[in-house]
Amino acid sequence: MKRKLALAAAVTTLGIATVAVAVPRVAPAKVEAGLNRVLTPGPWKASDAAQQLHDEALVVDLHADSLLWGRDLGVRAEQGQVDFPRLREGGVALQALTLVTRAPKGQNIHATDPGGVDNAQLLMVATGRAPATWTSPKARALAQAAEAHAYAESDGKVRIIRTKRDLKGMVIAHQRDKDVLGVWIGIEGAHALDGELAAVDELFEAGIRMMAPTHFFDNAVGGSAHGLEKGGLTELGRSVIARQEELGIAVDLAHASAQTQKDILAMATKPVVVSHTGVRGTCDTDRNLSDAQVRAIAASGGVIGIGFWETATCGTDAAAIARAMRYVRDLVGIEHVALGSDFDGAVATPFDASGMPLVTEALIAQGFTPDQLTLALGGNTLRVLDQTLPEH
Repeated sequence: MKRKLALAAAVTTLGIATVAVAVPRVAPAKVEAGLNRVLTPGPWKASDAAQQLHDEALVVDLHADSLLWGRDLGVRAEQGQVDFPRLREGGVALQALTLVTRAPKGQNIHATDPGGVDNAQLLMVATGRAPATWTSPKARALAQAAEAHAYAESDGKVRIIRTKRDLKGMVIAHQRDKDVLGVWIGIEGAHALDGELAAVDELFEAGIRMMAPTHFFDNAVGGSAHGLEKGGLTELGRSVIARQEELGIAVDLAHASAQTQKDILAMATKPVVVSHTGVRGTCDTDRNLSDAQVRAIAASGGVIGIGFWETATCGTDAAAIARAMRYVRDLVGIEHVALGSDFDGAVATPFDASGMPLVTEALIAQGFTPDQLTLALGGNTLRVLDQTLPEH
């Protein structure tokens, strides 16, 4: 039996290796150009008053899948939505880079079957990642995390946030020099653990400081809002959440089923985040949070990152983003409002990272005061990070 399994694994690896030779590295660029689209041409300019308020804020975005695509984030690109130059142009102080480790072909917000072709696997092959990434979601997470650290090492003004001390130091440095950019690393879906509780510690050592239990499909940790069963936390899942909190890895409820959310909130001792979402109060889709879910997340002290794509906001401009943020503010208070773009997450957005001041202008139009802007644009997320990150 062991020989048969080894032979099957070898055949699988050989087949993937053949794809690696056959698929040129230009293919991911073409794929990304069709998926990570920007709906309106830049450059984008906010009013002088909005730009000034934007510049005074510490802007924090909870979600971008930019590492997946294998682009050099240190170089301003003509495709996709995020790289370090465009983040700086958009006045972003701190960006979450979230790691996608599995993406079943045909994934959707209603019911996703995890079987069949895995587009994340194909991207690992086509972008020339190491063979270990071809078969292991954990290896994919570790490889992308290593790339984030390599970017920080090559750009002296990019700082990886691992601790509260790192966060405080980055904030002080950014206030002195706007080119200083903080990055903290998250994971979309605990299937990246490869079913092993001990992998939580391994990913923590690699710099992971935020993780969602699920992505588009049910897994060994819990049910997804888009899965086939949509169940709650498993026993493994309860152990994973407890270990995350113990180590200092923020729990992200994005994509979690209603029951998984309830199970996590019942045991959570720290604020949770929803890194990228919409709310049904302004956009009634299966992807978005109900009023009851928003209230429960706020009760934990958490934040809700409003996404920038149409399924999240039922709109294709900054005004739709601001309406959703206002809805959260009016329902549970300004302290729970945050940005969660989902840039480079195979979604079309109204602008790329350099256009972030447009959100500030739209929030002003929705009646946000300067103090509320400070909180919504990043202050709330900084508070939650300070409550969840390890001390040292």
